[in-house]
Amino acid sequence: MRKSTNKNKLSKNHEHNVQLINDHLRIDKNFDLIDQAYHFGGRAIKLYVVDGFADDLVLTKILERLSTLEEDALSEDPLTRLEERMIPNIEIEREDKLDDLLSEILSGQAVFLVEGCDEALLLDTRIYPVREPQEPDMERVARGAKDGFVETLVFNAGLVRRRIRDPGLINEHMEVGRRSKTDISISYIDTIADPELIRRIKKKIKAIDIDGLPMADKTIEEFIIKENFAPFPQVRYTERPDTAAVHLMEGHVLIFVDGSNVAMMMPTTFWDHMQHAEEYRQEPIVGFFLRWVRFLAVFISIFLVPVWLLISNNEGLGPEAWDFIGVEEEYNIPLFWQLIIAEFGLQVLRMAAIHTPDALATALSLVAAILIGEIGVEVGVFTGEVVLYVAVSALGGYATPSYELGLFNGILRFILLLSVGFFSVYGFVIGATIIFIWLVQTKILNSPYMWPLIPFNGKALVDIIFRPPYTVKNYRPSYTHPLDRKRQSN
Repeated sequence: MRKSTNKNKLSKNHEHNVQLINDHLRIDKNFDLIDQAYHFGGRAIKLYVVDGFADDLVLTKILERLSTLEEDALSEDPLTRLEERMIPNIEIEREDKLDDLLSEILSGQAVFLVEGCDEALLLDTRIYPVREPQEPDMERVARGAKDGFVETLVFNAGLVRRRIRDPGLINEHMEVGRRSKTDISISYIDTIADPELIRRIKKKIKAIDIDGLPMADKTIEEFIIKENFAPFPQVRYTERPDTAAVHLMEGHVLIFVDGSNVAMMMPTTFWDHMQHAEEYRQEPIVGFFLRWVRFLAVFISIFLVPVWLLISNNEGLGPEAWDFIGVEEEYNIPLFWQLIIAEFGLQVLRMAAIHTPDALATALSLVAAILIGEIGVEVGVFTGEVVLYVAVSALGGYATPSYELGLFNGILRFILLLSVGFFSVYGFVIGATIIFIWLVQTKILNSPYMWPLIPFNGKALVDIIFRPPYTVKNYRPSYTHPLDRKRQSN
């Protein structure tokens, strides 16, 4: 914690305080910083506020009240009189440290400097530019809540608080970035979450020494989880308040970053990325069916193309019933390079779709289907089978509920494809084994990434394989080390 010095504190010299703040904020160069001088109750008062964050109506009402003060109304203990009688604001506090005062002004709070006082009044009159909560694009459900997180920290905390009215829900404020001074919130239920996990996360955040957070939550993740070269998702992101609330009640810790519309959930396992809110909005048997369709789609997205290439290049490797899998017609480019080109084109198409305006999305689809697919087959760049299997693999990837896991699965597919192309059967076996061992050995904040498969937990694994009714889910997952294991009475 920064130690205060006299140079870092306000004095009772009003002109000195005004000049100090004006110099630090470069008032004469910033058009969006408002500084207004007033004289109320026999005292000079200076107002500082950021134009883009100011609630003009509230500030006008406050100034109207102050204008009714008699000439000697603030002759004694002016700050107490303003706080208790004259300023109708529920969020008001005092501050005497210059650095903190500058930070609060730039974060949007209104600051009143009163003549003869060595403290300033902070009023939270902010109105952030914000969009309305909308259904997340990445986590849509047929039934259920349609609201999603937005880019304003306090709104996101409110969306979660609406769903969890537990006094134990803590939204702890922290600030990161020497220059950006970005607000973040660490959210947890203190009667459930592991205190050691909370302590470790807070310690890592406090140790962050950087000028700003260019990529918001992702930058925080890279400082907390320092497996920077691991391609698999190490935390789970969600835009859904209901999903965030469920994870809080399981003992997870959430991090919100102001300016980001997602919550970061820790710790996480591989299987957390495979679950979707839609499974819990339907009957258990329907949720079980949807979950297994998703599992199969993800499996296909990883292994279909490498296994097809392996069988096509090695006749007799599979049973006779699989003889139709190979390519019978002649082709100009080896199958391996056709698949590499197709995979590269698929990734380019994915990036193009992200950056394409909605009005041109249909045109992009036509270009991809007609020019790349049909004409590519006609001129001999691809065989029809290559286009088919790559397309089916891509569909399986889009069924992955986690965007980060979908990208990771694409990397896995490409690694296995290269292994098969250069080393055939041995390459496929060795590549798959190395990937599995890598995943098994990984721990995220001391929690095994492949739990409950390894270390094995049969009851928890059944809960993942099947979608059990909530009436039989009596315990929270053990990998979060919750203080309170029981969800409900037996």
